[in-house]
Amino acid sequence: MSISCVRNAALVLLLLPALLLAAGGHEHHQAGPESPPCGDPAKPPGINCGLAPSATFDEKGRLWVAWAFAGHIYVSQSGDQGQSFTPPVVVNRTPEPISSRGENRPKIALDSEGRVFVSWTMPLEKRFSGHVRFSRSLDGGRSYSDPITVNDNLEITGHRFDALGVNQRGDIYIAWLDKRDRVKAEREGRAYRGAALYFALSTDHGGSFQTNAKVLDNTCECCRVAIAMDHDQLPVIMWRNIYGENTRDHALVKFADRMRPGEAQRVSFDEWQIDACPHHGPAITVAPDGRYHATWFNNAPQRHGLFYAHSSNGGKSFSTPLSIGDYDKNASHPDVVSRGDQVYLVWREYDGKQNTLHLMHSADRGDSWGAAVQVAATQGDADYPFLLTHGEAVYLYWHTRNEGFQVLRLDGGQYPESAKN
Repeated sequence: MSISCVRNAALVLLLLPALLLAAGGHEHHQAGPESPPCGDPAKPPGINCGLAPSATFDEKGRLWVAWAFAGHIYVSQSGDQGQSFTPPVVVNRTPEPISSRGENRPKIALDSEGRVFVSWTMPLEKRFSGHVRFSRSLDGGRSYSDPITVNDNLEITGHRFDALGVNQRGDIYIAWLDKRDRVKAEREGRAYRGAALYFALSTDHGGSFQTNAKVLDNTCECCRVAIAMDHDQLPVIMWRNIYGENTRDHALVKFADRMRPGEAQRVSFDEWQIDACPHHGPAITVAPDGRYHATWFNNAPQRHGLFYAHSSNGGKSFSTPLSIGDYDKNASHPDVVSRGDQVYLVWREYDGKQNTLHLMHSADRGDSWGAAVQVAATQGDADYPFLLTHGEAVYLYWHTRNEGFQVLRLDGGQYPESAKN
């Protein structure tokens, strides 16, 4: 059965909270009670003014958060797991359009020396077009370089949905969905499905990027790309791919060396037939023992909802997918993280009245799982949830209209202690 975003009522219902957020809920985000007035030019916009934040911990345990507001990206840090933040520092001094909602938001990463890296997508005048942008700080986040465009093809077409990863050697990888080959095919009168997955590598701390390289043709055009580092410090990239005419399942690639992707492996076999963009990408994490943990969403008639699976052979095969979440309550946008034998899954649900966050925990590398636990709820609009680790601790963060930016510490899958900014 053919499914489209317009005709499939189940899909529209599932994505309703995200669509509301993207259509305006987050564009007019109301700050929490402790944040400065977002429209006051005399004060920098606080983190609660931001759109679709991203966060990471540095090696010293400081939490760094990047967000967009009024054409600028700001970065702030917290030394107390999100209870308070330093004054925000602007990344791009000249304002520009910034994709900052749902599946496409600014990214932030740090290396072991404390250098800060930020990437984002800058929309262009043509619909569904954009450039991948990058800036860095070499002084501990006090100032940032003028942004550069990472994609070396500058046609007004899609270079979007960037993913940013930094390994322990300091190599910086940016991967994104790119339509340059589709444009070329259309000029030559050839058919081309979807987009392609491209990447760029910097080996000089973001001072420059090597020539863009293609991983694979015929990817889905508009779902987030996930990136993680394997134990050999080579990237693993996961994305929604197009198989056959319009089957939109998931794939991953493990790099064979710094610049050479290995063979792409199919991860999900749900057979979702859809000639549209689900805006619902996967997540992946690599445990210290090399086991891959992946989670995703599909909406095929026979196999739909959220799924989790793991691989112990570098992504060549995966365990039987485990169905998670309540499909009837619009379970969506899962994330996964591992810390030793401990694995955590989190996702958002919406029952028509409130958004809720749900957590599952495994203490045996994902072989078995405890029951799902609701860990947070909000009556207003809510962003997607994300997981982080530092040391032995695991954290969950999300951003809501009513409560602002929140950081929740997880402990063995139990109800977390929360710290609200």
